[in-house]
Amino acid sequence: MSTHLRYIVVFLGFVSILGAPEYAHAQADPQNFIFSSGQTVQPFFEGWAHNPDGSYEMHFGYLNRNYVEETHVPIGPDNRITPDAPDQGQPTLFYPHMNHRVFSVTIPADWGNKELIWQVTVRDETYRAIGWLQAEWEIEASAGARSSATTEATTENQAPTLVVEATRTVTLPGTLTMTATVSDDGLPEARERARAARVTLPTFEPDPDGPTLPVNVPQIDRRNRKRPSRVTVERVNVTWTQWRGPAGARLESPGDTEDGVATVTATFETPGDYLFRVRASDGLETVTEDIAVTVR
Repeated sequence: MSTHLRYIVVFLGFVSILGAPEYAHAQADPQNFIFSSGQTVQPFFEGWAHNPDGSYEMHFGYLNRNYVEETHVPIGPDNRITPDAPDQGQPTLFYPHMNHRVFSVTIPADWGNKELIWQVTVRDETYRAIGWLQAEWEIEASAGARSSATTEATTENQAPTLVVEATRTVTLPGTLTMTATVSDDGLPEARERARAARVTLPTFEPDPDGPTLPVNVPQIDRRNRKRPSRVTVERVNVTWTQWRGPAGARLESPGDTEDGVATVTATFETPGDYLFRVRASDGLETVTEDIAVTVR
C-alpha cells in the first residue's frame, strides 16, 4: 500500500471514529420519535376569564404524548385538583395528543393569589398544571370570541338550546345511539372567510443520484386514533366527547343532520360506567349536557 493511500485510510478511520458518537446520539434522541402508546399525560393551564357574577373561570387542556393510545386515569391520587375537592369536573379519559380548553373550573371572586393545581400521574410519572390569576394569563371567556362578530351581536346573542336523548344502559355487543336536537337564534352571523392570496409554491425536483427514502420506517396509523365526534347543526357546532369511563369507546357520526337533529353512535370494547359530554356552541355561547351510560 502506498504512503498516500495509507494516509487516506487512516484519515477516514479517524473521521468515522469522531463522527460515530454524534450520529448515534442523533438517532437515539427521543425527541426525534413519536409514539403510538406507552407515554405520559401533561395537563396544562390555558388562562383565566371573568364571569359576569365576579367569579373566574380557569381553563385547562392536556397533552397525551401518545398518538394512538387513549389513557384512562380515574379520579383519585393520580387525577386530582387541589385545593378543595379532588374531583372538579376534569376528564378521566385522555384522547391522543394535544387537546385545548377541555374544561374549566369556577373559582370565587375572592380567590386572590392562590393556585389551582391539576395533577395527573401516568406510569409513575406525575405532571402538574398550575393556574393562578396573573394578569398576563387573562383570556376570552369563549374560545371563539376573538373571531366573533360585532359588539351588538355579542350582547344580543342567545345560547343555543340542546336536548340529548340516549338509552342509559347497553348490553354488549350492542351499540349506543345518541341524538342531539339543537336550535339557535342565528347569532352571531356567519362571516365570509377571507380568501388567501394565490401564491405559486416552489417545486423541488429530487436529485436522481441522491438518496431515496427508506421503505422500512414504521408509520403511525392515525386511522386507529379515537377522537371526539363533531357535526354542524344549523351553524351550531355539536361535539360529543367521552369524558369518563374505560378506554376503547368509539364515537362515529354520519355527518348528516335533518331538522336540527344530529346523531352519533358509540361502540364499546369494555363494560363499565361511561360519561359522555355533549357541547353545542354558536361561537360565543356554549351549552353542555352530560350523558351517563352503563355498559354491561
